[in-house]
Amino acid sequence: MDNATYIAPVEQFAHRVLAWFDEHGRKNLPWQQNKTPYRVWISEIMLQQTQVTTVIPYYHKFMNSFPSVEDLAAAPQDEVLAHWSGLGYYARARNMHKAAQKLVAEFDGEFPQTLEGICELPGIGRSTGAAILSISRGAQTAILDGNVKRVLARFHAVAVWPGERKTEAAMWDLAEAYMPASRCGDYTQAMMDLGATLCTRSKPQCLLCPLQDDCLARMSPDPTAFPVRKPKKAAKPEKSIQLLVVCNQAQQLLLEKRPQTGIWGGLWSLPELAEDESIVMHAEQRFLTQVQNVTALSSFRHTFSHYHLDISPSRVDIGKIEGVMESNKYQWFSLEGALEMGIPAPVRSILLEVASTR
Repeated sequence: MDNATYIAPVEQFAHRVLAWFDEHGRKNLPWQQNKTPYRVWISEIMLQQTQVTTVIPYYHKFMNSFPSVEDLAAAPQDEVLAHWSGLGYYARARNMHKAAQKLVAEFDGEFPQTLEGICELPGIGRSTGAAILSISRGAQTAILDGNVKRVLARFHAVAVWPGERKTEAAMWDLAEAYMPASRCGDYTQAMMDLGATLCTRSKPQCLLCPLQDDCLARMSPDPTAFPVRKPKKAAKPEKSIQLLVVCNQAQQLLLEKRPQTGIWGGLWSLPELAEDESIVMHAEQRFLTQVQNVTALSSFRHTFSHYHLDISPSRVDIGKIEGVMESNKYQWFSLEGALEMGIPAPVRSILLEVASTR
């Protein structure tokens, strides 16, 4: 029998998970207090691709500024992105802002009651929607995030990469089969905690796991062989750019608004040019001014999910700008003001280097 088609006794599985959660689970995280759909939603989006310890200060700041869905919907996108700066995957913040506006405009600020309704909101998929419903409303909606997928793949020793379509469908069947009829929110949190604290990618603590007696991966020579890893792709491509910290005579620096799509969409960034392009020629032609000094800053590599980006930043001191720039694309900021805007993490690092040399 295919291991993924075997179902352990459901009540026994859930009972052991919940008993472990009652004794060892995390219960004092900020989003576990006053578990409204809005608060749970914000935490679930922030926790995608991001560790709990990183999220906590961002969550506190975000909720202080946008305590309700109405507050989030009414905020300018720049303000939302500024609160997200450093978390990465900025499409999450843009979609969250759009979803808040849709909730206010179409649902009077209330989250839909059904999983299908919630999944129609921008940026909310099946697992995130299920987590919102189960944690905030006690709905019997199973999740399958990375932590839960790892627990189930190891428990059943699933010998195929879980991202393969048929296997993922079978994993969803398992997740739904084990979902109890009561304490649904606690069970959802327990499964996430189990994957995050015991059934970790490396060095799983099998002897502390409530599911160890029946876990097929634990009985195998190497539990970490599950889940089966995604087939390797070719090496990530590499790209190179220059970023310019353009400073005027008032010691203000120039930021450029990125397009809504593409990397760093909607964020403020530094003017960019090709690796082999002349900084002086580029700056003087674009801004119709004389370049007074160019200072190379520390080069570094920033890695995205699909490519490496080698960044060579330079500080460019210029004279008075005589030409007219695109006012909707460029804006002067003090260094302190720039650091308060929604800027990508690599740009923040560059500006902090500039600040350290003052």
